[in-house]
Amino acid sequence: MTIMTILAKSARQLFFLTLSGCLFLAQPLMAADGGSLADGRWLAANLASPDLLLLDVSPRPLYARNHIPGAVNVDALAVASYGVHEMPLQEIERIYQALGVDTKRKIVLYDEGGTWFATRLFFSLHYHGFPASQLYILNGGLAKWQADGLPLTNSVTPAPKPGSFKITRIEEDERSRLPDLVTASGDGAHKVLLDALGPDYHYGGAGFLDRAGHIPHAVLLPGEDFFNADKTFKSHDEIKRMLAYLSIRPDQEIHAYCGGGGAASIPYFALKYLAGYSKVKLSVESQMGWLQDDRELPFWTYANPSMMRQTEWLKAWSGKVLRMYGIARVSVVDVRTPGAYAQGHLPFALNVPAGTFKELVNDPRKLAEILGASGVDASHEAVVVSGAGLTKESALAFVMLGKLGQKKVSVFMDSMDSVESLDKMARMGIATTKEATIVGAPGKPGDLAVPATTYVANDLPDGKLASANATSGAYPRVYIASGAKAPARVPDGKVLHIPYTELLNADGTPKSAMEIWTILAKAGVPRYAEIVCIADDPGEAAAGFFVLKLMGFPEVKVVLG
Repeated sequence: MTIMTILAKSARQLFFLTLSGCLFLAQPLMAADGGSLADGRWLAANLASPDLLLLDVSPRPLYARNHIPGAVNVDALAVASYGVHEMPLQEIERIYQALGVDTKRKIVLYDEGGTWFATRLFFSLHYHGFPASQLYILNGGLAKWQADGLPLTNSVTPAPKPGSFKITRIEEDERSRLPDLVTASGDGAHKVLLDALGPDYHYGGAGFLDRAGHIPHAVLLPGEDFFNADKTFKSHDEIKRMLAYLSIRPDQEIHAYCGGGGAASIPYFALKYLAGYSKVKLSVESQMGWLQDDRELPFWTYANPSMMRQTEWLKAWSGKVLRMYGIARVSVVDVRTPGAYAQGHLPFALNVPAGTFKELVNDPRKLAEILGASGVDASHEAVVVSGAGLTKESALAFVMLGKLGQKKVSVFMDSMDSVESLDKMARMGIATTKEATIVGAPGKPGDLAVPATTYVANDLPDGKLASANATSGAYPRVYIASGAKAPARVPDGKVLHIPYTELLNADGTPKSAMEIWTILAKAGVPRYAEIVCIADDPGEAAAGFFVLKLMGFPEVKVVLG
């Protein structure tokens, strides 16, 4: 082979390699499972391209230890406003330009993998007007890059040529403000509050400021749930499956929040740019803005605290004044025995003994007739009263009323058997009475009376309340045996024995949300599962169901017989 032939062959190879590289860069960045994810192999082949800016958004000590060659380090907290702190736009623009940000270049962001630094800078750049179509996240971050054996260095990258990017517009539609969070908290049909922190924060085990917990009606979806074991993002199909399990729909407006706007950027990015949910916003202020508001906005630890009612609430909403004017919409259902009811009960309480609920588990129509004759109104909130807080009797009534279609059902948590509790009620102006509540027209002025009603129940074509609904198949089924003993007949599948009494305090009230979560997690209850509560006694199964619904598990069922 002559020297001229060799040179010609080398020239052709160089030409095709150069052309291949140019064509590769001209194409959209290779997506792992979405157009905004950059693949590590692609990035390794294009590190030297002048049309690409690589930003390492890891804390500086991590960057100094190891980073991708050519990566420019940027402190996400120095660029992205955190919590209620707002940096002047001129200062943000200066920082962006110093990093080399220019709309003529594609930007790939990465961090250690499995964290929020890169996604937070993604949001910040786009919020300040940089096109999202030119922003990418390295899928798996440095962890996946290193696992794939790709090159690393600890040499500091020289300062890049200043970029020409200017902040000429703000993408305000990408951001949730405090009024948006307040509105979303009260409009679950059209909006979703998405809590990106972990269960410890959500259930009140840890907190940023003076109160621990979450914004009312927020759905728990931690940022860590969006990553695989290798730090790559889950597929868009898996993300959609998670969202469907949590009843989050694409047509809803989704507001992601956390403590100060960092972790919330993970679901913001994953939902919007991987799963294709277009109505996603990020709250920069997040909990910090909520808790610093002068109105002392409410903060919850349980997911559904209104499932529990106390004397103070009952006095206000079921008291004589509201009933005199016909605007009380509460049916107090006392499930104690007739003898205990006769010894003293709450004003306007209607006695439907627990035995009635248990006997009619498989005859809901008969139960509806009895409830109507007793004065229970299906369009009201039914407050179930038993001896002391959550008992297997009150839990069974709670479940069966809910299955019949009662508008809302709760359980009265104050004791009817404790002298201290009765004294407390008396001091608050609620004196128990031994006279049976009159259903219909009062016999004489001053009589306690409840209007007569016809109980309108759900249409139940199979005539049963006892069976669990069919599985959706999205996640595996897990049975929780809620009785004192494991059931005599154990179904096939995963069965966890968690007696409901372990989830209650001595007075029958549920333990703190964090205590309950710790017990459930230690027992192996998964956050993504179809959970079915079982027990030989239907009331014990119902009690387990109550606590899980109180905690916000989205797919919980109960077998009553």
